[in-house]
Amino acid sequence: MQDMGQGDYFAGVDIGSTMTKVVLLGGGKEFSLVGPTGPEHRKLANRVMEEALGLAGIAFSEVTCVVATGYGRINVPFADRQVTEITCHAKGLSSLLPSARTVIDIGGQDCKGIRIENGKVVDFVMNDKCAAGTGRFLEIIAEALGVPLSQMGELSLTAVKPAVISNTCTVFAEQEVISQLSNGESVPNLLAGIHQAIATRIHAMAGKLKIAPDIAITGGGAKNAGLVRALETRFGRPALVPREPLLTGALGAALMGQEIYEKAVRAGSTLARKPRKLGEASFF
Repeated sequence: MQDMGQGDYFAGVDIGSTMTKVVLLGGGKEFSLVGPTGPEHRKLANRVMEEALGLAGIAFSEVTCVVATGYGRINVPFADRQVTEITCHAKGLSSLLPSARTVIDIGGQDCKGIRIENGKVVDFVMNDKCAAGTGRFLEIIAEALGVPLSQMGELSLTAVKPAVISNTCTVFAEQEVISQLSNGESVPNLLAGIHQAIATRIHAMAGKLKIAPDIAITGGGAKNAGLVRALETRFGRPALVPREPLLTGALGAALMGQEIYEKAVRAGSTLARKPRKLGEASFF
């Protein structure tokens, strides 16, 4: 990642369906913050930004460019630009894992497959019509089995024989899991079976792309070791996972801000932006 001068700071704000992420780049350093989106945070992105600024020890006036991305990017009134999450994920991941050519992003409410070349999006597919293959699907199964979401992955890796889960519809899969549990199937086997079912669905979705190695997994789903293992098995190769897979989009947004600013400088102009105030979104 390119170092910047001491006075240049760039912010990326990624408001997902379940988590809000902020990345601040400046002075050769990176500061980040992750918090729940929630119904109120969707209109109070300024609070998350204020926390990030406090972490970095800078004032909002010192931020040269703010780029918003993600599900709730329109609810960031202090952003200078709004960029789609597909573009930002490609930008962020390419800076972290330059060899990645296919990205599987598993979010709270959708799952995306992205093909990238030289940090640019070549093609993408998205599942945003059904919860299957998303973080919400995992949450529902975790609740049904009484397992903390954070422990699902590791517990599934202790399975003796993954259960066969025939349904990927959230409602029917939950019923099937409960039924098999009542018939004596172990929780680890059920979790492993669920991960295999999700991996099969994601693999089918990604198959619409021209999949190329290396394959990287991002989003909250990348924190689930069992799901990552199931995806690696389905794709037939190891997958790359960033150190903090939730921050890819926010990092990409911050880098987009830096790129926008540098293009303006090279053109001999100033960065065009409207007056901004670090306040909450207004819907009326």
